[in-house]
Amino acid sequence: MMLSAHKWTFAPRFRRNAFGWRSQPAIQRVKEAVAEIKKVAKTDSALGGDGAVIFLEKVVPAIEQVDSSSGAMGTAVRNAMLAMVPLIAQADVDEQQRGKWLERIWAAYQEDGYGYLDDLGEVWGEICGTREKASEWADRLMDSVRAHWKDRKPGGYYHGVSACLSSLFKAERYEELLALLEGAPRTFWHDHRFGFLALGRISGKEAAMAFAEKCAHINDQHLIDQDCEEYLLSIGEMDEAYRRYAMRTNRASTHLNTFRAVVKKYPLKDPAVVLMDLIESTPGQEGKWFATARQLGFRDLALHLAGKSPCDPHTLNRAARDTVGDDPEFALGVAMASLHWLCQGYGYEITGMDVLSPYRLAIQGAEQTGQREAVRQQIMELVMGKDRDCKFVRDILAPYLR
Repeated sequence: MMLSAHKWTFAPRFRRNAFGWRSQPAIQRVKEAVAEIKKVAKTDSALGGDGAVIFLEKVVPAIEQVDSSSGAMGTAVRNAMLAMVPLIAQADVDEQQRGKWLERIWAAYQEDGYGYLDDLGEVWGEICGTREKASEWADRLMDSVRAHWKDRKPGGYYHGVSACLSSLFKAERYEELLALLEGAPRTFWHDHRFGFLALGRISGKEAAMAFAEKCAHINDQHLIDQDCEEYLLSIGEMDEAYRRYAMRTNRASTHLNTFRAVVKKYPLKDPAVVLMDLIESTPGQEGKWFATARQLGFRDLALHLAGKSPCDPHTLNRAARDTVGDDPEFALGVAMASLHWLCQGYGYEITGMDVLSPYRLAIQGAEQTGQREAVRQQIMELVMGKDRDCKFVRDILAPYLR
């Protein structure tokens, strides 16, 4: 099959300014395009690679007017672009065809005035596919990089810097890569990370880690930590990677997702140990791990965390309500913790029902465990504080505590 003869479903949809300002239709089309290209690549790698090139050519002109203020559009394009890289790199095509692809991708990369394809430079060596092709591109870009660094103006940017460094690394020209970096006007991790990786290849772990530490004081520490962790994992140093980086490089939008990210990256680690290590990494915020511990089935630990440090009363109330029927002892402890933190002033937009709910759940749990009077007395003592929040809780519960 001739590559040009294939009719892609996604291609006509990605005409210039196809989506107006709306991001959701554009994001959906990007996902559909990736799925279509991947499906074709499974049976025909060359055709899949060609589809990936077409996508990279068309995607930015198609979304020029899309509202990207939320970052969702940029994230979708970046993820799609990274998904295209192995399809292009692994495509079974001759050097002439690969050369044509690279020229087309390079043109799209240079014409992108919005930054959607900025990360292409960092993976350019991979896109080249072979050491020989990467070496050609390194030779092509090296003089321009030197000139850019020598006459660099404030705010100046040259797409070829990261592409050249990536190509040198792919071509295994490590000494030349390090020599080129010596001419850089400043230390910038997006560039110097290739020096870090090159040192790892020619001098070993200690030299690479020392290089990263030298960069740490003037760069994005999180990016450096991520690369160091990935490097240590790549050479089989899992224990060191876990000890030094796992707790701080895998933070996600929720505590549960953070736990899942660490467990996924370190499958040989006991999940219970991972959870305890994550909790210990956030001293003073143990209560925020309550929902994670409970969802993972560690109820004793969850109950301990609920009393260890402030925990959202709304979260505690839901947990008590969900478990009072099958585990009244746990529900009782959680409800009491909720009342405790309410008396301490924690929780947002607290209403009377947010106070009555843990009281009723505590009494219900107490009745099922034969502790009604003792728990009622504990609640009375709990709400006798003189500060404003205790008075708020006490006033709401007063009719029930007489």
